[in-house]
Amino acid sequence: MEGTQTFLVDRSRLFREGLKTFLADSLFPVAGEATELTEALAELKNGTHANLVILDFVEGSPSDLDAIHNIRQAAPDAKVVLLAGEISATKLTQALDAGIDACLVKDISADALIKYLGLVMAGEKVFPVELAKLLIEGKMEPRPRGKISSPNGLSQREIEILGCLINGDPNKVIANRLRITEATVKVHLKGLLKKINAANRTQAAMWAVQNGIERYCAVDH
Repeated sequence: MEGTQTFLVDRSRLFREGLKTFLADSLFPVAGEATELTEALAELKNGTHANLVILDFVEGSPSDLDAIHNIRQAAPDAKVVLLAGEISATKLTQALDAGIDACLVKDISADALIKYLGLVMAGEKVFPVELAKLLIEGKMEPRPRGKISSPNGLSQREIEILGCLINGDPNKVIANRLRITEATVKVHLKGLLKKINAANRTQAAMWAVQNGIERYCAVDH
């Protein structure tokens, strides 16, 4: 994290000033700022260096989403963090599709923000606790299943386990559903996490929903 330079994008000048002041004495000082994503893109293309970009975007805005994709190209080594007033299921889906590394809400505590930024810079994916609720309640819209064909080389068993993760099932329940041992579940889970580059069960469930994998709904016996 040494040498981290942050670029801040938010329409609220007051919010930017407050966050800049707070981050000044942290490991993530703000090196540049912009009101709009297109303005940020121009700054990054003109040589402003940043390895952390904190931004917000308008839900459903094609120009904002295009700008995020272009920002990732202009600063390919930078981590991108969404820091929003609120995150709906739709906005979360759009953020994931844009390749954002973390989704955080603005009412987060200062200490938690620093902690999460540290995790992001260490290569972790960070998403709100509410994500698990969205997944379990089935409120996230999956991509069309027509685009899916053995995603990431997953086996049928691994796809079934992902379906169970969407249900929110613990390993014991997964084992009972699939009539295998918990040890076997752990082996499959370890393998599929590696295949889809997920750090934990929540990220795996999120990936499954985003890639059109359905809940595992077999009747228990």
